[in-house]
Amino acid sequence: MIRLIWTASIHIRGILRAWLPSNILLDRIRILRRLRWGIPAMLIAIPYLAIAYECTSLVHAGWTGWLNLVALTCIWTAFKFIAMGPISLILLAKARFTEHRLRTRPAAEATATPAPSA
Repeated sequence: MIRLIWTASIHIRGILRAWLPSNILLDRIRILRRLRWGIPAMLIAIPYLAIAYECTSLVHAGWTGWLNLVALTCIWTAFKFIAMGPISLILLAKARFTEHRLRTRPAAEATATPAPSA
């Protein structure tokens, strides 16, 4: 039973990763040259939170309780976008540090004096 649930969750994750617009956008932001868009992408969380608020308001007004699932999905997506800002900054800093280290390493090795041979 656990194996069936595990396999189903893997397949569902693959489908959602390929077809959900928020996941596609987050994958594109994670590319090195687009990491700088992580902070502005945090603003996309605002409409998702507004949709979640409206769905919960409609549920309290007497609409169907299934709107709670839409609200939960919107809140989860908003959290993903909010988290992407700091994560993109960390990834960008890591990439810049690696580039700097690779740029300065050959210069440091070229200026090093060779050891005397015996």
